[in-house]
Amino acid sequence: MSELGDFLKSKRSAVAPESVGLPPVGNPRRVSGLRREEVAQLAAMSVDHYTRLEQGRVTTASDSVLNGIAAALRLTEAERSYVRILAQPPARSRAESPSGAEAVSPLVRDLLGAMKDTPVLVIDPRGDIVAWNDLAVALYFDFAEMAPAERNMIRMLFLEPRVRGMHRNWEEVAAASVARMRMSVGLTPGDRRMAELVSELLERDADFRRWWGGHEVLATDSFRKSFDHPVVGRLLLDWQALTVAADPDLTLIVFTAPPGTATADSLRMLASWAAG
Repeated sequence: MSELGDFLKSKRSAVAPESVGLPPVGNPRRVSGLRREEVAQLAAMSVDHYTRLEQGRVTTASDSVLNGIAAALRLTEAERSYVRILAQPPARSRAESPSGAEAVSPLVRDLLGAMKDTPVLVIDPRGDIVAWNDLAVALYFDFAEMAPAERNMIRMLFLEPRVRGMHRNWEEVAAASVARMRMSVGLTPGDRRMAELVSELLERDADFRRWWGGHEVLATDSFRKSFDHPVVGRLLLDWQALTVAADPDLTLIVFTAPPGTATADSLRMLASWAAG
């Protein structure tokens, strides 16, 4: 079964029949959620076409078909985007671009150096950290001490004890990160490094397996993280993912705090500590 088929089956099983005007039981209903023929009827398409999509015998679909399925399965906007990515993959994979520190332009490095009061990371489409500034090191640790293959945002969240332990709201952050990663996987079809990362996390972490199996999708560019820092204590930071206009394959992860808050004061203390 294809990823598109797995996703559709997961979402079909999550729709309560009564929520779409169908009886909750009958004939008898041996599976949770909707039957394939019910999805096809609600989506105004043939049962055979929907079945072939879910079984992976067909992996592409038109906008009208996808819109019908999305309405039938009550998909969110992020889930609609994900289904469209899977069924209408981009002509060019973002992962074809160079990755690693050599992919970061001097202008981006100058920007990192100028942002002295804000922790900033640069990641590639896989979530690999390819550059950072001094305050990001003070917030986390020296990324240069890690092997490049281990220097990945979601990998560290699950497999690096220092990162896992510093998050006060780890479960919330980790679940959202898995849902965001699923969208990234859809945007990098055929990428070997991404596939290896997913396989490693599935093998090594039960929490990741549980959330990955849930097929949740999230397309968020901001989030709030609560940290316990060994030097300045509790930090409540907003992170934003900002695309680099000169290189859309790179993303700035910027950590900020509202002015006048205790965390803003703590960030200034952290910056002074790092400079010293």
